[in-house]
Amino acid sequence: MIELQHVSKHFGGEKGVHAVRDVSLKINRGEIFGIVGFSGAGKSTLVRCINMLEKPTEGKVFVDGKELTSLKGRALNQERKKIGMIFQQFNLFATRTVLDNVSFPLRYSGMSRKAIREKAVSLLKFVELEDKIDAYPSQLSGGQKQRVAIARALASDPKVLLCDEATSALDPQTTTSILKLLKKLNAETGITIVVITHQMQVVKELCQRVAVMEKGKVVEEGEVYSIFAGPKKPITQSFINTASNLSRVQEFIEENPAFSQLNPGEKIIRLKYLDTSAAEALVSSLSREFGVDLNIIFGNIDWIGNHLLGELIVIASGKTENIPAAIEYLQNKNVEVEVISHDDPA
Repeated sequence: MIELQHVSKHFGGEKGVHAVRDVSLKINRGEIFGIVGFSGAGKSTLVRCINMLEKPTEGKVFVDGKELTSLKGRALNQERKKIGMIFQQFNLFATRTVLDNVSFPLRYSGMSRKAIREKAVSLLKFVELEDKIDAYPSQLSGGQKQRVAIARALASDPKVLLCDEATSALDPQTTTSILKLLKKLNAETGITIVVITHQMQVVKELCQRVAVMEKGKVVEEGEVYSIFAGPKKPITQSFINTASNLSRVQEFIEENPAFSQLNPGEKIIRLKYLDTSAAEALVSSLSREFGVDLNIIFGNIDWIGNHLLGELIVIASGKTENIPAAIEYLQNKNVEVEVISHDDPA
């Protein structure tokens, strides 16, 4: 549905800001695709290149088979109608009612007033706000405002919906409700959704594939589960840590030496296990076969899509010579093992 070919965007000439650098991406029809990066990574500029709010300095943009970078004027506007967009700050008209905000994109569509109203009402029913038709934005919560923005973006029947930090201004509970709405929208209409975010939790809960941006470039790309299970770049690992409590646990261990005082032969180990290994009784197997006991300190299990990804921090105790064999056994079972702390320098 979307293809970017070597897209770059510079502001202020060659010596200015290079916000996007040689990005090539393919986003499949009907998928929910995430673009994640810290502030200044170039992700918002990139998404604005998709709908030509920013014209790329270099490269080509294709949406639904049409090269937008080669179009101008009315031809470009016609293609841009196929692309809806929602923003962090909602961008609603404060002096218009909810119904008027949703109806606004249809004002020059050639539809009758009755047909426009019927369509706007049906969209508000879809986002579960039909009881707020005559309200004004100032009377709505943040989540309700974003639902109105989604309804408005859908008014022109787009094939693509761009979400630029659409949940960043919302509390966690409201964020969850908006993500569920976007999932419902994708499932029922097949619309292609591109999500720009700095929140890896949003990617984990919503997206099927993700691209990680750093300094204007895409540094890693793949299925969300694969990225979480085996990040290849430090920046990706940093993002994943923001979505896991275990990163804070590890910091706690490092900052509190008394907590990590170990008996002879003990090690604090971090385990990451995937679908294939999670179902096996690995803890009891280590005790039975190697005489190594695992005392679970902290644990976390995530469902990403239809896949399981688990992490444990444990204290491993047993004969010194048995622990390396137990670790090798775990690694052979597709468990990632990291020794955080141990009682000796070996």
